[in-house]
Amino acid sequence: MYRMMGIYLQTSCIISLLFSVTISVIWWFSEHILVLLKQEPEIAKLAGLYLKFLIPGLFAYGFLQNLLRFMQTQRVVLPLVLSSIVPLAIQIGLTHVLVRLTSLGFVGAPLAASISLWISFLMLSFYVLYSEKFKNTWEGFSSESFLHLFSTMKLALPSAAMVCVEYWAFEVLVLLAGLMPNSQITTSLIGMCVNTEAIAYMIAYGLNATASTRVSNELGAGKPERAKHAVRVTFMLSFILASATALSLIIGRNVWAGLFSNSSVVISKFGSMTPFLVISFIFDFFQGILSAVARGCGWQHLAVCINLGSYYVVGLPIAALLAFKFHLYAKGLWIGLICGLASQSCGLLLLSIFTKWDRVEISTSSDEEKALHA
Repeated sequence: MYRMMGIYLQTSCIISLLFSVTISVIWWFSEHILVLLKQEPEIAKLAGLYLKFLIPGLFAYGFLQNLLRFMQTQRVVLPLVLSSIVPLAIQIGLTHVLVRLTSLGFVGAPLAASISLWISFLMLSFYVLYSEKFKNTWEGFSSESFLHLFSTMKLALPSAAMVCVEYWAFEVLVLLAGLMPNSQITTSLIGMCVNTEAIAYMIAYGLNATASTRVSNELGAGKPERAKHAVRVTFMLSFILASATALSLIIGRNVWAGLFSNSSVVISKFGSMTPFLVISFIFDFFQGILSAVARGCGWQHLAVCINLGSYYVVGLPIAALLAFKFHLYAKGLWIGLICGLASQSCGLLLLSIFTKWDRVEISTSSDEEKALHA
């Protein structure tokens, strides 16, 4: 049965390749799509150019995420750290060279990101291919991986929908900002907030991925109490991280904003957004753990409904109402997002509390028995 991990890894990479091709086509024509969405033509042109140079990295990112899960499931951690630190250092230097010292300008940034993603993917690929740690789970490439495409898609699509529904809500905020008066400043401000939120969330992302893997492993082993204990520990660690991140932003908000823009107006407005960002940090860290638990327990189909309602029935309508009707503009958009995050957190918390974890365990064991008999 161990060899199936390698088969599923290949299946996941095939699926990632198919979706990467589809997304690449959309990115290639993103300038025209953004113009159709009433964005300023100049902003749409620059965004489209940026995405074209990011397309190579998209493929590497998809493959890389599959490798990360493959290794995390087997509790191989140190190579993941090294494969992040080394490409990060390369990307920082390469970005400076391409943006500042060549004629590429701002498109040097996505090109550097694409190169660093491929470096990270290749580092992990060679490690998996030649390390003795994976001799039982990786037996080489096999056409058998194509036989599991549809069964894997049944699990992957709800999980992907969970993430997409949430991430797209953040991007809708940027699009709404582009419809406001003085859209260049508002779009820059919301873009800074979205990127700050994403960077803060990445701090807890490793914890969330670990929690998802740990919960699924413990439930698969028939140990629901240990799964719950893992969740409690993750909550405590996440609370500490959220508090430290929020405090750092409050203290260094002007310095942080200066990394994005040299406009005193944008920096000042970002400072006024900081209290709202801190609140969104807390809810985002909280829902991140609960989302990881939902994926680990196989509740993706329920979590998708919660996320869909939270962002597109609660969060975004409130954001649009406050921004355009009550003229709160950027603050209104972010308050609406906070409402969506709060609604999502409450929904996922109720799902975790009222779902019988022992039934999840029984269901998992039953599925394993069927697989073994087959």
